[in-house]
Amino acid sequence: MSRPIRTLLFSTLYPSGARPLHGIFVETRLRELLKTAQVETRVVAPVPWFPSTHERWGDYARIARTPAREQRNGIDVLHPRYPLLPKVGMTTAPLLLALAALRCVQQVLDEGFDFDVIDAHYFFPDGVAAALLARYFRKPLTITARGSDISLVPEHALPKRMIQWAANRADASIGVCSALTDVLRAWGVPSSRLHVMRNGVDLNRFAPRSNARSQLQIEGAPVLLSVGHLIERKGHHLAIAAMPAVLACHPAARLLIVGDGEERSRLELQVTRLGIADRVTLVGAIPNDQMADWYSAADVLILASSREGWANVLLEAMACGTPVVATRIWGTPEVVASDAAGLLVERRDAQSIANGILQLLNSPRDRDCVRRYAQGFDWAHTTQAQLALFGRLASLHP
Repeated sequence: MSRPIRTLLFSTLYPSGARPLHGIFVETRLRELLKTAQVETRVVAPVPWFPSTHERWGDYARIARTPAREQRNGIDVLHPRYPLLPKVGMTTAPLLLALAALRCVQQVLDEGFDFDVIDAHYFFPDGVAAALLARYFRKPLTITARGSDISLVPEHALPKRMIQWAANRADASIGVCSALTDVLRAWGVPSSRLHVMRNGVDLNRFAPRSNARSQLQIEGAPVLLSVGHLIERKGHHLAIAAMPAVLACHPAARLLIVGDGEERSRLELQVTRLGIADRVTLVGAIPNDQMADWYSAADVLILASSREGWANVLLEAMACGTPVVATRIWGTPEVVASDAAGLLVERRDAQSIANGILQLLNSPRDRDCVRRYAQGFDWAHTTQAQLALFGRLASLHP
């Protein structure tokens, strides 16, 4: 094409001024693509409607404070509101999401941005809604599967049928790991429309930081780190439950948990009940651009998830030279594919996590080797694959 490819990124998983860490992995992939100067984009990132911004409503109020339109890192982002209905929200969400976004998409077109491709992220409800929009506006569509949209949501029969419809409607489906595209292939989606485009890691942002432990005033050693939203799926409770066994061998060990969420009070009670409050700290949420210090300060990163598509925290930690202990689930074996980077545990329980930590501490990985392993996961390959795919779809649909 003589002009840059024009994409419309559509997803509820996108950061905003109100929630700067929400869906940052989607924004990161887009920013890497835009660095090529071969793509122009607009973003439509719907958020649930909520009537009050009063702080007593917590996360709901934070969502309500999302601006209707904003510029983030030079990218124009629109945030239409969509209703989430109690009890029936899961089955109605795709249609309500599409209806709420329709006016914004039309606004983008009316402003002169005649996009070539809709680039949707997360299959449900986002991808299903995007398929409706693509049909209405007669535009090519790609949908990226990112994890629980394929590993968890299809446990519900009706959403599964909607996802299957969207996958068959899309011109291309992208998985951040092979495990996700394998599911789509098993559903009958042609292999010619399936693409694996893994997440990369920003090797400049995530690099070893000297004296990180002293700068963060972290006491104790070895330092263990668990990062992610405080939800059951991330397995922070298993990292905590593994601590007594670790402390039996390393009495000065310390566990840091970075993140915030609904499980915080339950995790605090667990720490108190185990009598290890002096060895475990719930740090809270940390901005992504400050995480290199925390990764660098740790001896081991723990990821005890039950479901992951492509866990960015693993690559971020390894890019800082920190080896990992993770559960062998979904795309994680594709991320931790070398013993040099850490190890995978077969069972998702506290004893297995503790055994993995102790094994890694007894056989430490060379941090320079861990960093070199992570350097094989830059963004270049995924960026070029996106350019080729979007360019092909744009040329087929003039």
